[in-house]
Amino acid sequence: MSDDSAERTEEATGRRLSKAIEEGDVARSIELPAAAVMIAAAVTILMMGSWWVSRFAAQMQAGFTFDRKTLDTPTLLPTTFLYAVGEGLLVVLPLMVVTAVVAIAASGVTGGFHFSAKAFSPKFNKLSPIAGLKRMFGTNALVELIKAISKFAVVSLVLWWLVNRHLVELMMLANMGLEPALGETGRMISQSLVWLTLSLVLIAAADAPYQRWRYFKKLRMTKQEVKDEMKDSEGRPEVKQQIRRRQREMSNARMMAKVKDADVVITNPEHFAIALSYDPTSDGAPILLAKGADHIAARIREEARQHGVEMFASPQLARALYFTTEVDQPIPEALYHAVAPVIAYVFSLAQVKPGVEPMAKPAPKVPPSMCFDADGKLETA
Repeated sequence: MSDDSAERTEEATGRRLSKAIEEGDVARSIELPAAAVMIAAAVTILMMGSWWVSRFAAQMQAGFTFDRKTLDTPTLLPTTFLYAVGEGLLVVLPLMVVTAVVAIAASGVTGGFHFSAKAFSPKFNKLSPIAGLKRMFGTNALVELIKAISKFAVVSLVLWWLVNRHLVELMMLANMGLEPALGETGRMISQSLVWLTLSLVLIAAADAPYQRWRYFKKLRMTKQEVKDEMKDSEGRPEVKQQIRRRQREMSNARMMAKVKDADVVITNPEHFAIALSYDPTSDGAPILLAKGADHIAARIREEARQHGVEMFASPQLARALYFTTEVDQPIPEALYHAVAPVIAYVFSLAQVKPGVEPMAKPAPKVPPSMCFDADGKLETA
């Protein structure tokens, strides 16, 4: 069967998705983490901008101020320089922490968080020139081009709107002192940065669903692939048939082992055989220990003969029990009156003494709702 994408009409199975995740192939949107990081950085700068300006100003002043000892001892200059760099890193540490946390969190929004060692292994198929040309001129490359143009257009429109919004304030900076002008400039830049980064949300909001759709479309399967996977996961039909046959054999062996514990075996007498057990000291109903038809029924009768279990011929009752009761389950309440005389008769045989007439053999009466033919269909009057 052709592996053409037009024939991939089936959604990816759970096994296919799990395999893709193991190989490090998950849905990812580049735009979403980028937009989230830019917005987080802009908001952090807006909130801490004034503190950063004062801290950097103090550090710049301290960096160009040297005492006599430092000037007379050139070996102290590297230490002074490293101290200044460390102080600068501490100042920007909040921004670094915020952007790192947001980048990690936003990366898992589209496809979740997964670790795969296979993702680090080299993939030589990516070195193929044909595959490279497909990536350069394929649908994905066209989408990336559209995204790049869209980002440029959106950012340009927002930037044009911001310039027009702050045009009067920009003109008034020339009439302000240096410190107020710097403060006002910092405020406008911070606010403009927030608006510019918020505009990236539009691109990210469209890209994230698209990447998920593209990811699941890429993992779609053909009907034949689904069938092959079902065979691999559930086994070949012939193997499943052998397993079921073996399970039946084991179940029948366990069932046959219980026949010796039966009090009576009710027979058809040829086609069906049902082994019943009853505990007279309990209030429960008789329990069906074993049942079978044809070959299995013959084996049940043979087991009963070997262990001296009484057999009672009642075709209608045997069929009623066979088609209404499962192994190890009590008989239906509707059959109590039909089974009770049989159990009483069997127990009376064990208590017969010389010179005493045994109890008359009963003729069980099965209710019409329990009368079945040999095929399991209800008999009609």
